[in-house]
Amino acid sequence: MKILKVSIFLLVFLSFSGCDQLESEVDYKELGIKPIEMKHFIEEVKRGLVFVEGGEYLMGDYGLEYGPEQMPYDGDEDSRPVHKVKLSTFSIARFKISNKEFEMYLKSNGLNLRSFEEVLRQDDWKNIHSLPDLPAHMDWYEADRYCNWLAKVSSLPFSLPTEAQWEYAARSRGQFLMVATDDGTYKQTNDDFTEYGGGPKGINISTYRDREEFARQMGWSTAGLTPLPVDRFPPNPLGLYAMSDNGLEWVKDWYDENYYQYSPEIDPQGPETPVTKDYFGRETKVLRGQARANPSWGGGVNVHRTSANPHGYASEDKMIVLGNKTARCVVNSLNRIE
Repeated sequence: MKILKVSIFLLVFLSFSGCDQLESEVDYKELGIKPIEMKHFIEEVKRGLVFVEGGEYLMGDYGLEYGPEQMPYDGDEDSRPVHKVKLSTFSIARFKISNKEFEMYLKSNGLNLRSFEEVLRQDDWKNIHSLPDLPAHMDWYEADRYCNWLAKVSSLPFSLPTEAQWEYAARSRGQFLMVATDDGTYKQTNDDFTEYGGGPKGINISTYRDREEFARQMGWSTAGLTPLPVDRFPPNPLGLYAMSDNGLEWVKDWYDENYYQYSPEIDPQGPETPVTKDYFGRETKVLRGQARANPSWGGGVNVHRTSANPHGYASEDKMIVLGNKTARCVVNSLNRIE
């Protein structure tokens, strides 16, 4: 319990701003948004989509059977067994949802960003949540509403990705790639740690030093907890950025640690109803990716699954922690989006 309390203290504490409004159906009227602004926004969102041709792949921790080391990539059993999945064609956002994009959603629906009640670094986190090119932090319901709003304003079938779609895309159409970097490996410099900090810098994925130096550059005191711009490091071979770094990503599925044992082969959508509960007995959704990369000792492998309460609650008293949770949307269409 002591470890849990320390972790919560070091993270970002947020509370709902207008909780009842977020819990109810969103009014999709363009409040305060000029038609030309919305037109340009939708065009930009479309340009940021990557077309993913459907196909068949082996989903799950393939390391023991197909990895070069012949060892599991994930220490958790919930990413096994490896199982065949066949997916329909879709398109997926090149980047995580940015603060700039989420602000358009909030403004369009007459909503406000959550109010901040952080224990520490309050002003820094306010700045972080207003910097346009940083990933927006949100709970599952906000992520789902954002993607549904995109569907309304664009007349395209946007949604959160399924877990199977996310992994297929992170692995560049199901290739045996350990992490979603440009070549499926971690690369960093050989710089040593010193008494003043230092350490390796990321080449194709971030390190603690990258995040710390960005915070220092911006005049923030958030150090290694600092999110980076959504396009800071090279994309995976499919053209997708930061799927193994810079924020866990919500997907559509309810979490079930045993789901891979009975998952349907064609376009799996996850359990129909909540299954696995967290430490406090609350229902959980699936998060994919990694909050912050740690290439020196691994983490962020493409097959790893994380469970979390969809409200972002971090403790029994419903304190909400969203400093590491974000998302990206997909378009469930067989056609390339122009």
